[in-house]
Amino acid sequence: MRAARLTAWRAPLEIADLPMPDAPEGGVVLRVLACGVCRSDWHVWTGADPDVSLPHVPGHEYCGEVIAVGAGVTRWRTGDRVIAPFILACGSCPDCAQGHQTICARQALPGFTHAGAFAEAIAVPFADANLTALPENLDPALAAALGCRVTTAWHALTGRAAVQAGEWVAVFGTGGVGLSAALLARGLGARVIAVDIAQEKLDHAKALGIDAVVNAAQPDPAAAIREITGGGADVAIEALGVAQTTVPALKCLRKLGRMVQVGMPAGDHTTMPIPMDAVYSGQLAVFGTRGMPSWRYPPLLDFVMSGRVDLTPLVARRIGLSQATEELAVFDGPAPPGVAVITDFAG
Repeated sequence: MRAARLTAWRAPLEIADLPMPDAPEGGVVLRVLACGVCRSDWHVWTGADPDVSLPHVPGHEYCGEVIAVGAGVTRWRTGDRVIAPFILACGSCPDCAQGHQTICARQALPGFTHAGAFAEAIAVPFADANLTALPENLDPALAAALGCRVTTAWHALTGRAAVQAGEWVAVFGTGGVGLSAALLARGLGARVIAVDIAQEKLDHAKALGIDAVVNAAQPDPAAAIREITGGGADVAIEALGVAQTTVPALKCLRKLGRMVQVGMPAGDHTTMPIPMDAVYSGQLAVFGTRGMPSWRYPPLLDFVMSGRVDLTPLVARRIGLSQATEELAVFDGPAPPGVAVITDFAG
């Protein structure tokens, strides 16, 4: 099969002819229909993710068609079109039994701990516990985002922050996951403020119906948010994983506000100063989140397919496999609006 393989940190991905994967026991092999290029893949490419060893095939945000079924799989057969969360839980441990699949100790993460979907095919373990049928009329390029960016944003908003209609939600960072959070929050009936240093992204968010925007290059974006909202946001979503956004995300909240750390802290940002005085005096709630358990797919798909949110503006660029390196390098600076999705695995 054709795959894009990382052989050295920050090096151009090598287009290689690799053996087709075998279906693992309890798992399947998918023909990849689409795979997003995500900021987390950039962490892999730069060597910032400790789970990754070289050589490695990145790609964790995918959908596909089942082409091989391993022993013990009961829910899926060849020809089924499916999506998967990027965290594949075992489905049988105590955490999984309680619905907390994202903290499963036996989890597999294709694109990180296992070969990913920058390839024509991918092996997916724990298939019965994780896969969800892909709606027939859902564009595979958009469905790919349901493996990471959209699902992560959905779980942050509904599973962690419990956003309610009419609340103010400030989203720091308007990349793939941040823009997903902003659009989903609007669909939930919240009033949304997008925060970024790239005016192009803010203009894009505003054009998509986001209520207000704040350019974080100004001296005090948290104060600007408090002024817009008349006292502070009810919820802040941090979607970059850096101190420069985590601190104002906390400081922009009204008393009893909730902040969700969605962005993955890496490198120098794994430890950062937090304004605990604001947490203490404001009696704030701070949540971490990572991915989404697969049992939450049905309400998300109902939300999307019913038309309560239009996520099509997320997909800005459909690319060939050989263009993946170029898209990874974009994350070295402020990336352009929207996300790139690999849809041509021969290109």
